[in-house]
Amino acid sequence: MNNSKTKYYLRPTGFLGNNHGRQLEKKGEAVSIQKTFFSHVEVISKNQAIKKKILNIPDLFKLLDEKKVLCDIFNQLKKKNSSIEKNIFNNNKFSIFGILNITPDSFSDGGKNLNTDKAIKYSQYMKKNGASFIDIGGESTRPGADKVDAGTELSRVMPVIQKLNYRKFKISLDTRNSSTMKFGILSGVKVINDVSALSNDKKSIEVIKKYNSPVIIMHMPGTPKTMMKKNKYKNVLLDVYDFLDQRTTKLIKSGIKRENIIIDPGIGFGKNLEQNMILIKNISIFHSLGFPIMLGLSRKRFIDSISKESNPENRLGGTISASLLAIMQGVRIHRVHDVKDLNQSIKVFDKLVNL
Repeated sequence: MNNSKTKYYLRPTGFLGNNHGRQLEKKGEAVSIQKTFFSHVEVISKNQAIKKKILNIPDLFKLLDEKKVLCDIFNQLKKKNSSIEKNIFNNNKFSIFGILNITPDSFSDGGKNLNTDKAIKYSQYMKKNGASFIDIGGESTRPGADKVDAGTELSRVMPVIQKLNYRKFKISLDTRNSSTMKFGILSGVKVINDVSALSNDKKSIEVIKKYNSPVIIMHMPGTPKTMMKKNKYKNVLLDVYDFLDQRTTKLIKSGIKRENIIIDPGIGFGKNLEQNMILIKNISIFHSLGFPIMLGLSRKRFIDSISKESNPENRLGGTISASLLAIMQGVRIHRVHDVKDLNQSIKVFDKLVNL
């Protein structure tokens, strides 16, 4: 094996509650990553074959002393982002993005918020019940969805953005179009959420650079129209990781600040049931890229595949269970429809495990 071509990955595992975790960390037997304690780390190497080994923290530290490349990845795992902590978390442990689709055809809530007054009222409800941000979208990105032109998208989202900004709401904007990004940011949007990872519109990178906006970079093969025909992976976990690694590196070289980037593995976007489950079960691997992770699990089709619940509005239980598994892996940003219920589940879970 040619070691120069070997790529390494680190996946934290062995979730610990805060009290026990702090005690073990003092002894050098645990690490804190994204305010979550772990007792072990899986070391994955990829060359002609993929090899995996789970190490306890003392054994990991010994290996780090021997391999600089692993030490560099571990430092990424431990990286702190004061800008994101301030702007996204506001010194809270978790941040919930409440979904507000101003569309006629979104998979779960299409048509419900086309009326501006209804959209404002629902936003108020989500904020009251724990939403840190209202994530507004004017184009459905469900599997098979047709592209919406920027003019139509703007006409849907701008009245709501302007009214919410007047009410001092924190707003994120789910869009692939640079003109929508620009007008949104000028009207008070604090975060851009782009399912195309700033690849749909060549001008998007310049907009993010110019306005120094935090941006969520998501993995999606192809477009919403084609993505489910392009879900071919050698290893879905490492392929999605490599895409996000390459894409964020390119964006940073293009002038976007590292501290403004959040990553999203894109659950349901060009992934089948097995691929989604692999990503969710191993989501902590993405910490070693050194960016906060957003996860959008809400009412997704994989829940139907497991529980046989065809109505998206009845997938709350599956959403919560998958979200809590992600929380045990240090995921702190969650994009959901059912803000009140997820917020309650997080509060109770966090209290119980940290007694």
